[in-house]
Amino acid sequence: MKLDAYEKELLELDEAGKIPFTQVDPEERSTLMAAARETLQKDKRINIRMSGRDLLSLKRKANRFGMPYQTLISSILHQYVSGDLKPTLVEEVQSSYSSKKK
Repeated sequence: MKLDAYEKELLELDEAGKIPFTQVDPEERSTLMAAARETLQKDKRINIRMSGRDLLSLKRKANRFGMPYQTLISSILHQYVSGDLKPTLVEEVQSSYSSKKK
């Protein structure tokens, strides 16, 4: 697995014992475990058509992250529906154009 500089730093700090460990409340632990299970559960399959060029680009990016391209696509979609992806300049211009058109 490839780690970025921040992840490497965290790993080094953890291995050196410099990150304090605190016990998690059992109730909080079960809540977090349920959320993780729900997030990781993949129970639906979809098929999409996309350009070969876009698929190749996704595969290359996924390879750089050290993950399967389907996982990267799923992650991007999850971030989008969760609202974690910030709008791009193009989306902001389109939104502005759409509201002026009304």
